[in-house]
Amino acid sequence: MYQLDADNYETDPDLARIRKEKNYSWMDIITIHKDKLPNYQDKIKIFYEEHLHLDDEIRYILEGSGYFDVRDKDDKWIRIFMEKGDMITLPAGIYHRFTLDENNYVKAMRLFVGEPVWTAYNRPADHFPARGQYIQFLAQAAQ
Repeated sequence: MYQLDADNYETDPDLARIRKEKNYSWMDIITIHKDKLPNYQDKIKIFYEEHLHLDDEIRYILEGSGYFDVRDKDDKWIRIFMEKGDMITLPAGIYHRFTLDENNYVKAMRLFVGEPVWTAYNRPADHFPARGQYIQFLAQAAQ
């Protein structure tokens, strides 16, 4: 996880360097709040449904806070608190979900290598090669 200067994200040289190094060529900003996000209730439910993606998921919190829940090697939940300035990369194939905290507000930058693919595959989705690669990575990391 990176800690960046969210107040100056538009001109932050550290963010520019990370984007260049990681080839994060696509970016947008999403605000998750009942007054800002169309279909808010439906979106919140979708974000909280356990799922995986076939590409990395990169999120940079510009304002507010929330939680990413991920599964460890024993399939137990790990809760990661994210707040202003935090950037996380969830690798392709990791089961995860997102929820807001009691403030019910987050503004986040979404970064992507190339054109974004937003397809979420709800669990079970173990048949995808990305899942197999992630499991292999976990096994190697445990050694």
